[in-house]
Order: sequence, then structure tokens, then C-alpha cells
Amino acid sequence: MDPIKVDFSGKGKPKEVVIPPEKKVLKIIICILTTIIGGGIAYYFMLPAINFKAIELYYFIAILIAIYIVMTFITSKAFAKPEYIPYVKRQSIIPLAIGLVFALVLGIGYLVSAPLFRAQRYSEIIDVTEEEFGAGDSVTTITSLEDFSTVPMIDQDVALNLANKTLGDLSDWVSQFVIDEKYSTQVNFEGNPYRIFPLKYGDVFKWIKNTKEGFPAYIAVNMYTQETEAFILADHGLENIQVSTGEYLNERLDRVLRFKFPTYMFGTPSLEINEKGEPYWVCEYYDKTIGLVGGTDVKGVVLVNACDKNDIVDFKDVEDLKSNEEYSWIDQIYSDDLLIEQYNYYGKYNGGFINGYIGQTGVMTTTVGSSYIASGDDVWLYTGVTSVTNDDSIVGFAIINQRTKEAVFQEISGTTESGAQTSAQGIVSDKGWTATFPLLLNIDGEATYFMALKDNNVVKSYAMVSVERVQDAVRSEDDANPDLEACLKAYVSKVKASTKKELNIEYDVILPDAIGGGESSGGDDSTDKGENKLQKITGVITDIRTAVVNGNSIYYIAVDNKPVYYSISTAEDDAVVILNVGDTVNISYVASEESIVTAKTIGK
Repeated sequence: MDPIKVDFSGKGKPKEVVIPPEKKVLKIIICILTTIIGGGIAYYFMLPAINFKAIELYYFIAILIAIYIVMTFITSKAFAKPEYIPYVKRQSIIPLAIGLVFALVLGIGYLVSAPLFRAQRYSEIIDVTEEEFGAGDSVTTITSLEDFSTVPMIDQDVALNLANKTLGDLSDWVSQFVIDEKYSTQVNFEGNPYRIFPLKYGDVFKWIKNTKEGFPAYIAVNMYTQETEAFILADHGLENIQVSTGEYLNERLDRVLRFKFPTYMFGTPSLEINEKGEPYWVCEYYDKTIGLVGGTDVKGVVLVNACDKNDIVDFKDVEDLKSNEEYSWIDQIYSDDLLIEQYNYYGKYNGGFINGYIGQTGVMTTTVGSSYIASGDDVWLYTGVTSVTNDDSIVGFAIINQRTKEAVFQEISGTTESGAQTSAQGIVSDKGWTATFPLLLNIDGEATYFMALKDNNVVKSYAMVSVERVQDAVRSEDDANPDLEACLKAYVSKVKASTKKELNIEYDVILPDAIGGGESSGGDDSTDKGENKLQKITGVITDIRTAVVNGNSIYYIAVDNKPVYYSISTAEDDAVVILNVGDTVNISYVASEESIVTAKTIGK
């Protein structure tokens, strides 16, 4: 008997028989055309940059390959006739090979961009100046009450609440539009911090009804005074907004940008206004500066007139925009997320890659959350900085110019922003109010967290907390009228009591021009006669008037029918709120020839 030969090598395995479907060429053409059409639809909605450094391009290519393979499977009817599966496999070889090539490019790109090999480059992507807290003049330095005009008194949530109320007052619009919170922008306008809110359509049916006319306004919220305005474009001789993030089709901002600049990689756009109130979309476009996909940084800026999609200016070099005086009104060239990402690269890899993960000497990271402060014509991003080995306290804070990317780290140790919020909320634990994200200020050399206390996004009070002594926390007491001056005075007193340190802060009350008239009171008792000397008077109240001046509750009191009013803030002496006409009072005041005299104390 001849031996039985068994082949275990697999070489004798029969090959798959490839059976092409009927009308093979026609079906291939159908697959290609369907892929082109499907790819066009995908491109219209995905809007990938045709750029090998753009991750979304690789997703787009994967979708094209998937469409072709699926269509090959469908047109060959392989789901019903398994004998065509080998044909589908063969037709998929070239598309899959193309996909593999792109996958290899992306994989190698990630490898050559990895911080493991390029840690030093990542740490240098932003230039940071380090200094001691309080060294030199800083945008966070507060020396008087007037300096607070650059400080936002409210956060984005409160501003959004005010914007919604303003829109709600416009009965013709509130049923058609809503606030587009995602694309709101903090700007510096006429020396004050503002947040600009664009509008979007309430739904697709409201878009169909209104898209031809566009958006008639944007909402501007003064973050210091909390005044809110619906800036109606037609009232200022401007066209309605046509290019917007709230559009659905060709007027949508990202489509306008992509069809005009197919290779640019864009970041998050911001809506800003020039000195005339004209709205522009400021669109940063970036490059990958480390390897293929690492080290995101702004390369240039595209300005799109929100009222005219044909009015587009392309600054290919971001430095050209920074030095162009015509566009000095632009505040945000670098977005918040990008600046924080770059600063964290600096904090993590400044000592090298290994130190970033092992040992971690001097490794720092930003705290959760950020805020803004205006200075000159610019807006500065603020965030606390903590050590990765001890995130219960800050080691300092960073302020970064959103126009120039100038970054300063000031060293100071103390509680984190979340710790300050907890301390401030503890003062009003019986009320259940919440604190806004704190802004760290230098109040005459004292590191201080400033925040608003709010209830249902309505500001009820202001609070200040010492960075170094979290127990030193105060708030303005008048819940009906949040008083910044009262809060500042209480904080100065608290610091003095804790440290015996005098803070030289100017916070004089600004009085109205006149209330009543007549000559100065005579025959008063005084401890020291003469100008600017403290004097006293006792009399019966014959008139009381009140006013709110710069957010402060001021009482004006006349006694014994004399033609003089004594003014005093509730922050000076809160007993004034319980006085009535007919009460006998003792008033201490500084002598003046005016008809309004500033009192120091008023009591029964």
C-alpha cells in the first residue's frame, strides 16, 4: 500500500475563487460616484482642513474608504450571495492600502511629535517671565477703588443671565432668537471689561423664517457695572449679521472659512467689536510647530465682517496683526484653551520629560478655572498655578495677554481658588449663595481673591479672601445693594486686625452735585475747630433722603430744619438705616462750606 501523504504546510490550500458580479465595470463606476457624493456630503458637514497636520483629515479619509467598501458589498449583493465575498475583498485591497499608508503617516507623525523626544520644544512654546508677587507694576495691582473698573464684577454665568433678561425684554425677538453662549467673548471696550454675546436661531423653523434677514443685534454686558445693552445694528447704520455660528448652511462661519481657506486649521472663533460697535469674527488659524501633530500655535488670523461675508482680511503672520494699529481693538488672538495648554507644557516639561513624570521637581500645572482682567487696550487671562505634588495650595498665578501672548508668573503661596470660594461661601452659609471663580488681585501688596456671591445668577454681595490666610474673609453686608466700597473697607480692616498692616487704599465716596441748598450749619459743638477737623452736632432729624451712588447706599440727613445735609454710607455706619424723622441723633462730621457735609458717624 502506498503511504498516505498529508500536507500540513497549508501550501496545498485551495485558493478562493473570485467571481466578479455581472456588469462589474458599471458597478465599480457606481461605487466611485457614490463615494464622491458621500464624501462631498461628509466634507460639507465635517469641513476638514486639507492638511496632513489636521487630524480630521484622516477621519475624513477613513469615511471615504468605508463608503467605497460598503458600496462594493452592496452593489455586488454579497450579503445575499456569499460567493461574491472574495470579489469584495479584492476590490478593498487598494482602498485599505491607501488607508494603511495614511495611518502610518499619522502614527509616525505622533511618534516624532511626542514629548518623550521633544520635551524642551514643548516647554518653549510659550515664553514665561517669572517674578515675585508684587514685584513691579502688574495688571492685577489695585491701589484705589477706581482701579476696580478694569475688574469684572461678575462671571460668565451672571452675564449670561443678564443677557437673557435683556433679550427677554425684546418681545419681537425672544420668540425667534436665543443667546449663543458658546461663542461669547470677553473684550475690553472703552476701558471696561465687556462680554459680547451673539445670537442664534431658536430652532430650524425660526432659521427658515429669519435667515434671509440675519441677526438684528448682539448683546453686550458690562462686566463691571453690569449694564446690558442689545446693540441693534440698524440703529447704528449697520447691516444685520449674516455670517454667524448660528447659521445652518453656507452663511455658517466655519463654512465661509473652509470654502475660502481649504488648507487652514482653525481654532475657536471669537466675536469682537471695534470702536464703532461693528461686529467681527476673529478666527485664529494655527500650525503644528513640533513634528507633524504637536505644538499647536497660532500662525495667523482671519477677520470676517459678521455683516458681510465678502469682507475678509487674512493676516498670514500673527505678528503683522499685533503691530497693526488699525486693528488694535482686537483683544483675543489666542484662545483661553490654547494659552492654558501651552502654559501647562511649560510647567510640566521645563525640567525635561523624565522630571515631568518622575521626581517632578518644580513641575506645575494650572488650577481648574480661569478669569479675565482688562488693562489698557488688552484682556489678560488669569489662572492659578499649583504644584503637581501638592494641589491643595497654589504656588503662584499666571496672567497671559490674549493679544500678544505675553505671560507672567508671579510667585505666591496660599489657598487655591476653590479654597477661597469655600471660605467666601462659608460667610453666607445660611443663605446658600455661591461664589464666582475668584480673581487674584494685588491690593496694595496683599494677595487677595475677589469674587461675587450670587443666588440664581443674581449678584447679592462681593467677597474678598486673603490668599495666605484663608480665614480672613469678608463680604459687603448690604444684600439689597452689593457695595464694593464696603467690601474693600471691611477687608482692609480685617487685614489690619490680622497683620497690623496698613493698606493705603483710596476709596472716597463720590457725592452728587447737590441736594438741597443753603449755608453751612453754625453753632455746632466740636472737639477740634477748623477745616478738616472732626466736629459733632446733636439735633432732631427733620428730613432723610437716600440715593445709590456707584453702587453704594448713601443717606442724606438734615437736622433742626437747617439747610445742610449730612451724608453717610451704610458702610461707614449701618445704624443709619433704622433712623426716622423725629429721632434725636449725634453726628460726627468734617467741617465744610458746602451744603452737603460728609459725616463720619451718625447714631442716636
